[in-house]
Amino acid sequence: MVCEGAGDVAAREALLDRAMGPKRKKKSSEKLRRGRRPSEGLAFVARDASGAVVGTVRLWDVRLGEGGPAALLLGPLAVEPGLKSGGIGSALMRHAVAEAARLGHGAILLVGDAPYYGRFGFSADRTGTLAMPGPYERHRLLALELKEGALDGAKGTIKAAGRKIKGQAQGLVA
Repeated sequence: MVCEGAGDVAAREALLDRAMGPKRKKKSSEKLRRGRRPSEGLAFVARDASGAVVGTVRLWDVRLGEGGPAALLLGPLAVEPGLKSGGIGSALMRHAVAEAARLGHGAILLVGDAPYYGRFGFSADRTGTLAMPGPYERHRLLALELKEGALDGAKGTIKAAGRKIKGQAQGLVA
């Protein structure tokens, strides 16, 4: 796992298209990412032996409700379709969670499959008073507290809080 670099943008976008399809940009999570940069130091890629990008994960700064606590939104997590079940996604997840904790973040949220993300400690236990902007399946809104109590009292709609992309770079970085 390495930090994503500027030269990884095209490879990452192509990987996301292959792994998630054309509808990926219509998801509620995408509304929180559009026009924003990932959280500082929390965008990672996995490479194969030739150096090609075969996996990606990014975390984004969000606020939990109006004036609520800061948290991170994870996603998308994607692995080259032909390499799924090889441990790349798990390695990216473990690395992302560890780095977020090391940097002092309190909680990570995501929209995903509980059976998969549960192995990393995510659950819907603490997300019942939170909502995504736009359509989503409530049982798929999962959270992991990195600091005990980080989600205490969190309620309302999750809002984008990250650094905005400036100028024409928006289409390239988002």
